Amino acid sequence: MVSAWQGKRARAAERESGRQKGWRTAVMRTVTDTLGLAWCPPVYRDILFQVAMLAGVAYWVGLWLCRPVHPITLRQVLSPVFFSLVLWQPTMEEFLFRGCLHGQLCQRSWGQRRWYGITAANGCTSLLFAVGHCWHHPPLWAAAVLFPSLIFGYFRDRYTSIYPCMVLHAFYNAGYFGLTGLP
Repeated sequence: MVSAWQGKRARAAERESGRQKGWRTAVMRTVTDTLGLAWCPPVYRDILFQVAMLAGVAYWVGLWLCRPVHPITLRQVLSPVFFSLVLWQPTMEEFLFRGCLHGQLCQRSWGQRRWYGITAANGCTSLLFAVGHCWHHPPLWAAAVLFPSLIFGYFRDRYTSIYPCMVLHAFYNAGYFGLTGLP
């Protein structure tokens, strides 16, 4: 038989457990929102996202028309190098730049200021993204990364999620390295 005191103690333990779960859930939600890992609606329906995808295709066509290209073979498409350039690196870069850095800068009041639809957080993150590409690319080529980075950041702000950025980045890399060859 359970005494009244034991019953009160059990109910108090249940309430405390519920508070802890609620606290943990709130912390996890804050972390996932800051990092841009929260759920995002289907972006493929967004006309601006479709335009961003078509912009990549237009760039590839322009590249194909203006420069000698060296398309990769099916064997190269299935290689670990192509996998790294198209899936692994965009995922990690977007997590670090758009997730961690952009997410932290958006929490600052100045980071939320907009100029023609581009937030200050997006501008700062994109500049650092371009500078980060100086390690492996010539300076002008690294600077050319600034525009796609602003597009990635725009969708990070629009959806408060890095998933659209990852998809666009992987798509852009697939087309670019598919046409120009692997490094």
